[in-house]
Amino acid sequence: MIKLDIKKLLKTIKLNESSISFVLGLIVVIAVSSLAFRYIKNTKSSIPTELLTGTSTQQEEETALNSYEVKTGDSLWKIAENYYGDGFKWIDIATENKLSNASQIEVGQKLTIPELGKEEVAGANTETDSIQGNTYTVQKGDSLWDIAVRSYGDGYKWVEIAKINKLTNPDLIHSGNILTIPR
Repeated sequence: MIKLDIKKLLKTIKLNESSISFVLGLIVVIAVSSLAFRYIKNTKSSIPTELLTGTSTQQEEETALNSYEVKTGDSLWKIAENYYGDGFKWIDIATENKLSNASQIEVGQKLTIPELGKEEVAGANTETDSIQGNTYTVQKGDSLWDIAVRSYGDGYKWVEIAKINKLTNPDLIHSGNILTIPR
């Protein structure tokens, strides 16, 4: 009789094998999606805590700080673009305000905007570094991004340089190449 029950059980499992596989697969997909979502949510716009540590006396000693009140539709990226011309400087604002999650700023929140040195602001290169002419000879270590920043003060204009020079692989430029700089 025991053999009959086992035989019946095996037969039932065999008949429902595709349904069982589907349910188990669905459970795995839900579990992996949940873990991925949690990971992305926790790492998105977070700043390492070592950057957030500092004493309040350091803040009081800073005299050249600006204050900004968050408005509807603002993000740290947009605020950094407005103040520095470079959205990537959002990290400086988040660090100054000890924001552990930069995606959680609220309307009406007061933020301190740190005064960055000239060398830290996008496009703030010295005269000797800027490219003024219509052509440029590539130097060792150059990239199209750097050349665009030095030519226009905007790294995103590397596309124009690549296009006018008919570069099939913009990541591949060699020392000695002469590039046309569109003006």
